[in-house]
Amino acid sequence: MNQNPEQITRDNIDGMLSDAGWVVQSKNKVNLFAGQGVAVREYQTDIGPADYVLFVDRKPMGVIEAKKEEEGQRITVVEEQSFGYAQAKLKYNLNKEPLSFVYESTGIITRFTDYRDPKPRSREVFSFHQPATLLEWYKQAETLRKRLRNLPALDKEGLRPAQINAIENLEISFKHNKPKALIQMATGAGKTFTACTFVYRLLKFADAKRILFVVDTKNLGEQAEQEFLKYQPIDDNRKFTELYNVQRLNSSYISSDSQVCISTIQRLYSILKGEELEESAEEENPNEKNWQWQKKEPMPVVYSAKNPIEQFDFIIIDECHRSIYNLWKQVLDYYDAFLIGLTATPDKRTFGFFNENVVSEYTYEDSVADGVNVPYDVFTIETEITKAGSKIKAQEYVDKREKLTRKKRWERLDEEYVYTSNKLDKDVVNPSQIRHVIRAYKEALPKIFPERYDGNGVFEVPKTLVFAKTDSHADDIIQLIREEFNESNDFCKKVTYKIDEDPKSVLNRFRNSWAPRIAVTVDMIATGTDIKPLEVLLFMRDVKSINYFEQMKGRGTRTISFDDLKRVTRTAKHTKTYFVIIDAIGATKSKKTDSRPLERKPSVPLKDLLGAVAMGVQDEDLFTSLSNRLIRLEKQLTGEEKDKFKEVSGGKTLNGTVKDLLNAYDPDIIESKAQVLIDAIPKTEWSPAKEEACRNQVQEELAVHAAKTFTGDLIEYIENVRKVHEQIIDIVNQDKVIKSDWDSFTVEKAKELVKDFKEYIEANKNEILALSIFYNQPHRRRDLTFKMIKEIYEKLKLEKPKLAPHYVWDAYAQLEEVKGDNPKSELVALVSLIRRVTGIDERLTPYNKTVDKNFQTWVFCKQAGTLKFTEEQMNWLRMIKNHIATSFHVEIDDLDYTPFDSQGGRGKMYELFGEMMNDIIDELNEVLVA
Repeated sequence: MNQNPEQITRDNIDGMLSDAGWVVQSKNKVNLFAGQGVAVREYQTDIGPADYVLFVDRKPMGVIEAKKEEEGQRITVVEEQSFGYAQAKLKYNLNKEPLSFVYESTGIITRFTDYRDPKPRSREVFSFHQPATLLEWYKQAETLRKRLRNLPALDKEGLRPAQINAIENLEISFKHNKPKALIQMATGAGKTFTACTFVYRLLKFADAKRILFVVDTKNLGEQAEQEFLKYQPIDDNRKFTELYNVQRLNSSYISSDSQVCISTIQRLYSILKGEELEESAEEENPNEKNWQWQKKEPMPVVYSAKNPIEQFDFIIIDECHRSIYNLWKQVLDYYDAFLIGLTATPDKRTFGFFNENVVSEYTYEDSVADGVNVPYDVFTIETEITKAGSKIKAQEYVDKREKLTRKKRWERLDEEYVYTSNKLDKDVVNPSQIRHVIRAYKEALPKIFPERYDGNGVFEVPKTLVFAKTDSHADDIIQLIREEFNESNDFCKKVTYKIDEDPKSVLNRFRNSWAPRIAVTVDMIATGTDIKPLEVLLFMRDVKSINYFEQMKGRGTRTISFDDLKRVTRTAKHTKTYFVIIDAIGATKSKKTDSRPLERKPSVPLKDLLGAVAMGVQDEDLFTSLSNRLIRLEKQLTGEEKDKFKEVSGGKTLNGTVKDLLNAYDPDIIESKAQVLIDAIPKTEWSPAKEEACRNQVQEELAVHAAKTFTGDLIEYIENVRKVHEQIIDIVNQDKVIKSDWDSFTVEKAKELVKDFKEYIEANKNEILALSIFYNQPHRRRDLTFKMIKEIYEKLKLEKPKLAPHYVWDAYAQLEEVKGDNPKSELVALVSLIRRVTGIDERLTPYNKTVDKNFQTWVFCKQAGTLKFTEEQMNWLRMIKNHIATSFHVEIDDLDYTPFDSQGGRGKMYELFGEMMNDIIDELNEVLVA
């Protein structure tokens, strides 16, 4: 039947209204009792018939102005017309006041305005709101956007300046009714805590109904859940979860009483598609794995009455630089909600998606300058084979190892085998290359952390995270680390989703216990995981995405209190002031792209085809391509491998799986099965549309049946078995370390840091009394007190947190020979540095060592004549010396406190030294600090 454009639009709108729970009626057959929401077509007003008038519980609430699809380009021009109908008097004088809820729609594009909003502004919506929603909004004294204008001032207690700035600017954005906002905040600066704070305020003060927190891996969802569980509002004694229900979605069920929902973007997509999702599909970041079938547009999200567009008032997208494109963008576009993006590493597309509304920019450099995060240094390890690869001569015997089973066999090479560095750990494994990197790392650690020896002279390895290329590569690294460090299994662990142990348990032990000291990962903790005691990142894989690389670096940036660090690293002498990237593959220097390319590559990897089917994408080209790849794979597999496929797939053979994929779009099969449904339609109800609906139903059922086979376990099996079956193990060529040293960039950074420290001290020498004494009044150094040194430290910490004394000390250690280890006390380190800067000491020397040396000289001179100190007197003199070494000055009154009071206090000293007591104290104050 031929329809004009207006009729097509009306049919589309009727369908959209029905899906949203409205009963659509003609003006001649009105029955307002037919349902809670009734949409009456062509209802008469005093200015003419409105296309649709919306009634809820028999009360008029809104209007829809319908326009043909071609009018979509000028839909906003129609707003004045629809507003006129909303202001008009309805026939029978049913409305005493203008109608609040106004839509303009072409059936393709729909815009909505709530005229009760302050400064009413239309916005595009996916479909129409449900009747119950309009009734709920109608009963509210103020709209959400009005409530957002009246948020109380932020209580800033417990918040950092960057967090305060982000929340206040975000709330200004809400007040201006901006639909999207981006918070850029450095990794480790407290993005999730910031989100918990503004979520609490939106729920309490703006009366938000439900808020969605979107992540892209299950791991990040669990972390977000933990943040909400422990969040304590500043104005309430109860925990957040005692006030509001938090639900992390692990099925398609969304509880009606949940105020905060946490979900992966993958699960959200499956919910809107009406499908269940295996938890294994949530383990990996889909953007990095490129799980998008991009030959055609992804299967579109369709309206879901169970999950209407108004289900969430606000959607927070964590790590949003990964979750707003391609397949996932339509999920976010579905909801009529404010979108708030959180990321440390936005790219151009991120800024574009959020309409360039960046409410907070807080970079890693900013966070380091503020002392929120710690800086890093780079230590480089290079080996000959890492750089250039190698070759194995013909007729050499080599091991060949199956990737999947790791079973080995001997084979003699018929031809010379040449491999480049990029084939390492994929086609060929050279244990010597891995061993030399591990050995160089082990030998470098005492150079990087010279103070990490315990009382028995045993070096304690700092918490280290190793980034490996593949699971197989990770296993090789773990084996060699345990060998080279002569340690047990617990010393070094793999942390990926594919381990037998519970990965969360291993991760918690790595974070909170002494062992493991080293964790090896492929991707699980590459991004988004908080491990504060980490002090070393060892890169044994390269990364091409600059965003991903920055996220990986972010694992080491977290600050940690000295007590917390000491609980897991017992030899730590001070708090973490920096971390070290040990670059064994050139990751810090390799060329990186801003983001993944938007254009599809001609050949789509098999893992992407598998991932797309698992995610519920239905596309004939996709199913055909995957079936062709599996047919090729079937010819390569052994009988044993085919049996394993059948076992993992739940009893379906590889050929049967291929047949199901092809059947899903076979027109003959679809027609045959659809005919059964068509024949069941009563003749009086038959129509071409219903017949087509039967075919669509059958095709959908066939596609779902085919896709159900592709579980996470099966995909993993196909991925592993399809790879090159064997790796060559090159035990012929021995590697050699050609560089193991601080990166030149690090030396330059050390020079810059030392220069900044000198300039700061010199700039303040006339402002701070203690500094003026160091510079200009050497005779008054005996008057320096603990309080005066503390004043310098507090001012430095406030104004230049990046110039932390221990960090500056380590910078000096890279540039000159330092006499002694980094002192445990920040204040002792600070005095030592000031003495070096002001020229009192020619080389950087721990202040306590200077005091020890001066004390020895003073005692020797005193006893050169007739005066000889008794053992008891010497014990007292040593106590005074130790006090000056840590507190810089001793007063008579100090003798009444620890440690002197336990030895008899000032009375005992007078008994031992008599009238000499005051003179000795004065002398030691002057001589020991010289």
